[in-house]
Amino acid sequence: MLASEVTMTSYRTDQVGEQVRGEIMSIIRRDLKDPRIGFVSITAVRMSPDLRQARVRVSVLGDPDQKQASLQGLISAKGLIRHELGRRLENLKYSPDLRFELDPSIEYSVHINELLKEVLPAAESSEGSPRNPAEGSDFVGFTEEDQR
Repeated sequence: MLASEVTMTSYRTDQVGEQVRGEIMSIIRRDLKDPRIGFVSITAVRMSPDLRQARVRVSVLGDPDQKQASLQGLISAKGLIRHELGRRLENLKYSPDLRFELDPSIEYSVHINELLKEVLPAAESSEGSPRNPAEGSDFVGFTEEDQR
């Protein structure tokens, strides 16, 4: 966590965080030419209450070496990104200091999804074929006569 960050966030910090997120994604797509930066997605931006610091959570597709290389590319381009943010976001008095960090949440969700795929087919095969809720005795439906 940032030193000045508190657990409660305000509506303003959330809005500015989303605006900063969109602008950083635009800058990465259009302005950065660093070959180290691969397929990068910004999952979240957390702003400090005074809007001077931003923690940018980044998800990178690839192996751990590609992730580290992309993170290093973003860190080295931090000055350019901050300068462009200051130019584009005229509603902010100060351009926020950026802190990039890897976000493992997407990898974790893929891992959980794989585990569920392993478990669920085994559960369905033990019960027989998967049931359709519309078929069977548990479903109570209306006929055309009931609706009249």
